[in-house]
Amino acid sequence: MKTAAPGAAAGAPDAAAIVHLASAPATAAPAEAAGDPVARARAFAEPLLAGQALDTGEDALAHADGVAAVLRGIGGAPALCAASYLVYAGDYLQRPEEVVRKAFGESYASLVSLTRQLVQIQRAAREAQLGAAQRAEQTERNRKMLLAFSRDLRVVLLRLASRLQTLRWFAAERRPCPLALAVESQQVFAPLANRLGIWQVKWELEDLSFRFLQPAEYQRIARLVDETRAERERSVDAARAGLAALLARAGLAADVQGRPKHLYSIWKKMQGKGLDFAQVLDARALRVIVDDVPACYAALARVHEAWTPVDGEFDDYIARPKPNGYQSLHTVVRGADGRPLEVQIRTRAMHEHAEHGVAAHWMYKEAGVRGYAGVTASGEFEERIAEARKAVLRELLAWERDFSGQAAGAGDGAAFDDRIYVFTPQATIIDLPAGGTPVDFAYSLHTDLGHRCRGARVDGAMVPLNTPLRSGQTVEVVAAKEGGPSLDWLNAELGYLKSPRARAKVRAWFNAQAQAQTVARGREAVEKLLQREGRTAIKLDALAEQLGFRNAEALFEVVGKDEYSLRHIEQLLHPAEAVPADDDRIVLHRPRSEAADGRAGKGGVLVVGIDSLLTTLARCCRPAPPDAIAGFVTRGRGVAVHRRDCSNLRHMAARDPGRVIEVAWGERGAAGGAREPAVYPLDVLVEASDRQGLLRDISEVFAKEKVNVTGVHTQSARDRGTAWMTFTVEVADTTRLAAVLQRVAQVAGVRHARRK
Repeated sequence: MKTAAPGAAAGAPDAAAIVHLASAPATAAPAEAAGDPVARARAFAEPLLAGQALDTGEDALAHADGVAAVLRGIGGAPALCAASYLVYAGDYLQRPEEVVRKAFGESYASLVSLTRQLVQIQRAAREAQLGAAQRAEQTERNRKMLLAFSRDLRVVLLRLASRLQTLRWFAAERRPCPLALAVESQQVFAPLANRLGIWQVKWELEDLSFRFLQPAEYQRIARLVDETRAERERSVDAARAGLAALLARAGLAADVQGRPKHLYSIWKKMQGKGLDFAQVLDARALRVIVDDVPACYAALARVHEAWTPVDGEFDDYIARPKPNGYQSLHTVVRGADGRPLEVQIRTRAMHEHAEHGVAAHWMYKEAGVRGYAGVTASGEFEERIAEARKAVLRELLAWERDFSGQAAGAGDGAAFDDRIYVFTPQATIIDLPAGGTPVDFAYSLHTDLGHRCRGARVDGAMVPLNTPLRSGQTVEVVAAKEGGPSLDWLNAELGYLKSPRARAKVRAWFNAQAQAQTVARGREAVEKLLQREGRTAIKLDALAEQLGFRNAEALFEVVGKDEYSLRHIEQLLHPAEAVPADDDRIVLHRPRSEAADGRAGKGGVLVVGIDSLLTTLARCCRPAPPDAIAGFVTRGRGVAVHRRDCSNLRHMAARDPGRVIEVAWGERGAAGGAREPAVYPLDVLVEASDRQGLLRDISEVFAKEKVNVTGVHTQSARDRGTAWMTFTVEVADTTRLAAVLQRVAQVAGVRHARRK
């Protein structure tokens, strides 16, 4: 851990509550209870840290002393202050977690492990050489990493304290601060301190970052403030004393405080509103703290009686609290010298919430006059602590939403458990779902890299591809020059893929392969037909367009799926002779016997029955009662009966609409005879995971359902483990077919079963 820890809160006793909440474990290990833990921890770390330097240039022991001082300044418990030494000492121990556990207890060991892990991640992230867009993405991921570690708030506070100490050191030594560190402090750690309610830490982090990022502007604002500092202090003190006396005469018990405005806050307001320094109305400010809400409005009335309010500068955050729960009255008045003066009025409870942040109010209420050391661990108190921790996590989640703009997903910290953050060898942070594997990692970098992934090194060691990754690890993908994913990756039980996005990419690859094989089968069939016909010189795209397809590949696809008959290509190559017609109508003469049976249609409608000698059932769509049907007059084969939704019929009708004739189903049997009902052949398509005994199991279903199978065509792709089967079955009508297909779909391994 040769890097200064990224930040915790600096110096505000106001934040004592939230710091104690994070630093007080539910049960203390025996080693922690004996003696002064801070002195013991420093004595343990001093021989290890003496003479060592962090990568920022700071003396390691001096940095640890500074972090402990920052934590003490915000009310950190001794256990948390002691941890600041152990975290840095861990860099110089062979098995730091084990050693710390034996010497100081499990609580310290966990804290050392988590903090060192976060430090290593952030150090690698800062060292990465990235472009502007990538740096912005890294900043967002750093923010998410802090959230991921926030289940133990001690880690976050140690990082905040360490970052503040590092910035203080750069300022004191008058050394330039690395740009990445200053940006991270301003964009990640200061907003985090703000969310935790550690306001003075937030302001100091902002001012120091401002100093390093924009030194010219910082010096300009500092000069403006220094030029009027003495005068401002005199005028603020006079206004504070006058207001305190005014409220006392009115019988209002109030604590009146003066408040300076920080440099970055002044500059930000000037930039945001286009103001000069003289126009910053709250550069001088007073804060009034009273006992209850009625006293707030009474004090406001006295303020407005004594001084002239500035138009448009009054905000009632008591009646309309801010989204984060902040409440106060804000007004700007003209003081006795005619210059603007901001006055904030709030109750003590409102002040505690504003100053101490979420969860701190619970701690103050519980501690009472005894202070934190006097609080005993009772069941009710532990429940309150748990609720307070949840409140902090909810506030941190809201902080994340402020930046990401995402809607709330999980609550009470669950959102921090579902992500991990790992590194590429170039130190780019990759965000993965918890439990993500090297295959997920490869697909997150590039789809083609995921397809070609064959192995992975994690922290330099080869691991199986289904190994779950952990935050902070560096992952390197071993890829083949070409190839595709394994079908095993889609098996959830084997655990190769956790990311839904990566799983979708694998499925898309196999779907594309299946389509390519289908197109290849169709191309082969079409080219063989053209060879037989001696028409190999014909352009395939032109042929497809004549048949009504957008291109040759679309034709090959439907032919490969057996959804389009090659007979249509033959008919295109050998146009049929014109069929004689009277008045553009086709008249079919039915056999006398059929007319006698009463099955002849009226108005030229052809009735399809058992003895319909002039009809044939089309093999492309295999119609059966009660399908909607239509007839197409063929050359020498009578009327071919198609289903109305048949793609072949649609193409033929578009080319020669005069040959389409209305047809209807006839009676199932003879009018007066004991004739067997007619049966019709249908094709059933089945797609399944290939396995031994699959054909037998499906055939048994047809046998149990008393469905006669007259033909089977199978095709399998062993490299993909998929089998395609076409069953030709005989049925009296299609009404029972749906139930039979449901039974087939229940056979182990069957993915789809449908009528062709």
